[in-house]
Amino acid sequence: MAGAGKGSGGSGGRRKGATRGTGGKGRGSLAGKGATPPAHMRHWYKDRQQGSPRTAARPADQPARRPRKDENAPEVIGGRNPVVEALRAEIPANVLYVAQRVDNDDRIRDAIKMAADRGIALLEVSRDKLDRLTDGSVHQGIALQLPPYEYAHPDDLVVRAEEAAEIPLILALDGVTDPRNLGAIARSATAFAAHGILVPARRSAGVTAGAWKTSAGTLAHLPVAKAPNLTSTLRDYRSRGLFVVGLDGTADTDIADIDLAKEPLVLVIGSEGKGLSRLVRETCDTIARIPIQAAAESLNASVAAAISLYEITRLRHS
Repeated sequence: MAGAGKGSGGSGGRRKGATRGTGGKGRGSLAGKGATPPAHMRHWYKDRQQGSPRTAARPADQPARRPRKDENAPEVIGGRNPVVEALRAEIPANVLYVAQRVDNDDRIRDAIKMAADRGIALLEVSRDKLDRLTDGSVHQGIALQLPPYEYAHPDDLVVRAEEAAEIPLILALDGVTDPRNLGAIARSATAFAAHGILVPARRSAGVTAGAWKTSAGTLAHLPVAKAPNLTSTLRDYRSRGLFVVGLDGTADTDIADIDLAKEPLVLVIGSEGKGLSRLVRETCDTIARIPIQAAAESLNASVAAAISLYEITRLRHS
């Protein structure tokens, strides 16, 4: 019969017989090696931890950190209404993405027409790619890519007021980290003729897609400057003749009663939770508050900015 005879392993097809036991001589090899030493006693642990990020220790209930987004990376706005509003506001844009076999309606047609009129590239992509571009947010089959925002220099905000022959009015944000607050503040700042917004380079909201959406296009007309150090920049403003007014709920003076409203002014808005930082507070010429009922505790930063800008504008025109 074909295939019979010796196997390929060279055993000759014979069964292997029984082997003699160890007689207890190998019993020690079965014993445990003792408790695992802690990490600091394992000389190889540090090397392995540095060599491969997958071996780094992380608590089981702590989610993996998402990679930090490059601040020079383009922003993407998703959603039919936000995209149409952004195009109508002539927000700078590079690419309009439309999903394959998307349900065509008036907003889709308007977006495509406005993009074509402005010379914005139109790309048809899969919904999976749109999901990745918009970071999993609701996009409704359409998204708009914005170029990286070009921040102004802090001095540019003062120059802008001087060129317009107007009394400078600048908003500075201290610890405001929600981009939607930045967008809403930009909307109020534009409405009340402020000359720009100053944000710290660290621990602060930047001009992202969320800020663009909330600003309703006003960020296209209002410059945002970035300060390497907010306290130092405020001191520089003071040396140029500007007064710095900080908004804080613990102040004794109401924003409607400040004496500096008609002067060149920098209005500093702190975060809703922590308010003004210590160094920024010490840099201010005066501290003012918005009188509210104690039950409310505090106001959202964008709401506080809108109320304060209204009061300053009212005082300037009184």
